[in-house]
Parts: sequence; structure tokens; C-alpha cells
Amino acid sequence: MSEPILQINHLSKSFGAHEVLKDIDFNVCNGDVTTIIGASGSGKSTLLRCINLLEDPTSGEILYNGSNITAKSVDPASYRAKVGMVFQSFNLFNNMSVLKNCMIGQTKVLKRSKEEAEANAMKFLKHVGMDPYINAKPSQLSGGMKQRVAIARALAMDPEILLFDEPTSALDPQMVGEVLAVMRDLAKSGMTMLIVTHEMAFARDVSSRVVFMKDGIICEDGAPDQIFGSPKQEATKEFLARFMNN
Repeated sequence: MSEPILQINHLSKSFGAHEVLKDIDFNVCNGDVTTIIGASGSGKSTLLRCINLLEDPTSGEILYNGSNITAKSVDPASYRAKVGMVFQSFNLFNNMSVLKNCMIGQTKVLKRSKEEAEANAMKFLKHVGMDPYINAKPSQLSGGMKQRVAIARALAMDPEILLFDEPTSALDPQMVGEVLAVMRDLAKSGMTMLIVTHEMAFARDVSSRVVFMKDGIICEDGAPDQIFGSPKQEATKEFLARFMNN
């Protein structure tokens, strides 16, 4: 068993009196594809936002390669280059071309030369099938195309882990498949991924591990065959029955 890249220990997050995450513990190892499933409001996206330091945990710790990244001395931008995030709403810069969107983080955070950043951006845009659109602005692209650019942008930072926060939920149904296809390829390539998703078939087929959350806690955690085939908790059974029958 390899050492965990990411260790979440006793993580809690409250907004005022509302406790959204309660004593969360789990690890992510190299090459894991972990999907987090659960109803809306169960704390899944908040957990990812804490891991990416977009929210400050109320208590607990997050260790990345053994170092506590919630410490005041940690530079969030440098950390996020290694633990990249793909958002539901793409978060592209609308005033920049596709190519510039994939270069700016490399030049600003990683201090790469423009030539190196451009070569790297082109490599990943080609990988997601978006190299013909390098001069387009985000407003000229479909949702599925924007999300593929967002994935290329995250990959261009050479992350060790990629976090996906419901990457297909803002897409039209016909565009979901093209984004999931890119994510399937990434999983096959060995990329370590932590994915919040409502795509149950994808979670079942691609994950090495599935985490089911409800009301801010991890209710059940196991291999896809176990979670989808013989869940132990009543809450997991009820959730999957509702979702699989939709």
C-alpha cells in the first residue's frame, strides 16, 4: 500500500451555526480515482473546497505529502498548482483565448517561459480535443468544450491530484458524454482524481473507491462493486435506489 498523498483528519466546517462537515476522515493514495456521491447539500462540494483551500476548515487538518496545508505558512497558489480543481461552472477567463487560459497559471504561478507554457498548453489541449479552438474565446464555445478547456488548463499545471466538483452538472445532456470520456481517459492514464459527481454509472465504472456522504458525514466508503452491489448502510441503499431508478 503506497503512502497517502492526501490525508483528511477530523475535518469539520461550519458556516455560522450550521455544521456542513462533521469529523471527516479519509486518505487518497497515488493513482486512486475516488468518487464522492450523495444528495445535494450533503457537504460534498464543501469538502472539495476545503481540500483546495477555497474554504478554511473550522477544525481538523489536511496533509498533502505529510505537510499540513492549513498552516498559515502555506502558499495557496503553489499548493493549488499541485492539487488542481475543475469547477462546475468552468471558471475560465472570458477575456482570454483558449490558449491564454491554459498558459496564464503556468507563467504566473509556475514561472514558466511563454514558450514552455504554450507548448505544454498545446499538448493538453490536443489531449482533450480542443487544439483547433486555441484562438476562440470561452463565449464562442459550448459548455462541453469549455469544460474540456478547463480540464486542459488544470492538467497544464502538472498537478499530482485533480479535484472535480460536479464537472458535468452545468452541461446539456448531449455534452456530458464528451467530458466524461476525457475523465475516463485520465483515469486510465493513472491520474489521481477526487470527483464529486451525480453520474452514477461513471462512478461505478471508473472509480477505484466510492465515498457516500449524507448530512456532512461519510456514511459509507468502499469499492464500487460493494457500494453499488451490496451497500451496508440503509441510507446508501435508499440513495442509490432513488438515483438508479431516475
